[in-house]
Amino acid sequence: MKNYKFVSLFSGCGGMDLGFIQAGFTPIAAYDIWDVAVENYRNNIGSHAHIADLSLEKFSENIHCDIVLAGSPCQGFSTIGKRDIEDPRNNLIKKAVEIALKLEPKIIVLENVLGLLQGKHKKYWNYIIDKLENSGYRTITRIVDARDFGLPQSRKRVFVIASKGQKNLDVFNFSIKAKTLAECITDIADLPNHNPVQLSNESKDYIISSKILPGKKLCNVRGGIASVHTWDIPEVYGYVDEVEREILETIMKLRRRNRKRDFGDADPVDVKSIALEVSCDIERCLENLIDKKYLKKVGDFYDLANTFNGKYRRPDPNGVSYTVDTRFGDPKCFLHPVEHRGFSAREAARIQGFPDDYVFFGNVRDQFKMIGNAIPPVMAKGIAEKIKKII
Repeated sequence: MKNYKFVSLFSGCGGMDLGFIQAGFTPIAAYDIWDVAVENYRNNIGSHAHIADLSLEKFSENIHCDIVLAGSPCQGFSTIGKRDIEDPRNNLIKKAVEIALKLEPKIIVLENVLGLLQGKHKKYWNYIIDKLENSGYRTITRIVDARDFGLPQSRKRVFVIASKGQKNLDVFNFSIKAKTLAECITDIADLPNHNPVQLSNESKDYIISSKILPGKKLCNVRGGIASVHTWDIPEVYGYVDEVEREILETIMKLRRRNRKRDFGDADPVDVKSIALEVSCDIERCLENLIDKKYLKKVGDFYDLANTFNGKYRRPDPNGVSYTVDTRFGDPKCFLHPVEHRGFSAREAARIQGFPDDYVFFGNVRDQFKMIGNAIPPVMAKGIAEKIKKII
């Protein structure tokens, strides 16, 4: 397979490239705008990586390759962000297709988040499919999960694979039993990029962490066993009595049930609706909860002051991790499954499927950004192994 060469667009630190190399393909060029990611690529994979702004009008390289890979930026499509339909980064997936077609490879592989297929943003997916098929490629779109490749992480991604000519593309199915998170991040103490930072015993973060058991998160807007509410941690957020707790839980329920708008997933609640559920001096109790910073007033309505859907998420060591993203080292977002700290960069890299000999350089924040933005090499290798059958 080393006779088959690939070019990588928006390569980042090389997660997708590494998987294709492990499957036996040969990289000849990789391009990304972020100098830190390119430096890490060069240090770990090869000198063929280049700093380049692929959003520019012309791509002047004239390279012969068999495969083009492109993991264009996903921030504009991601449901975690604002999903701005006009985010200029959305157009980079179009640019990737235009560059790939210019290189005339046998295979084109595009990767992005599920938001590419949802709502108004689907117009970008429609564009690239039409562009590829009108240029003589047969396409297939697959949603894959990191768990299907044996990784202990819930991470769903969209792959579009385009093949020149009428080749069989019905081979992209995966099912490998995933490791548990605990199995994945053991025997790691002496490895590079493993510098765990324990929370101080006197800190608020430590007190919160001690209340979050495996499989749980700090969340005020959902009930259920997975949610720990701020009013369950009075040492940090302040004490409430039983009636005040009942009011908070009632508002948590009503704000999602009594909808007023046709967007979002919850609305502030009126006093009358609360009074129908709770017997007390409702006006006084509501004012007390505002003073305690548990509630806020929105016009004539009341809402929870903290409406996040999950902080301090602690995964179950016997299950799988949450999706590794750029905030994975921040304990306010993600907690280690059994210790009172965030994850180390090496632990995040393990969960992403990077080999231990891939050493990340730069400050810790950049390391997590590279790891969180990367396509898991193990996932990429699985895709590459299937492409062997096509070629």
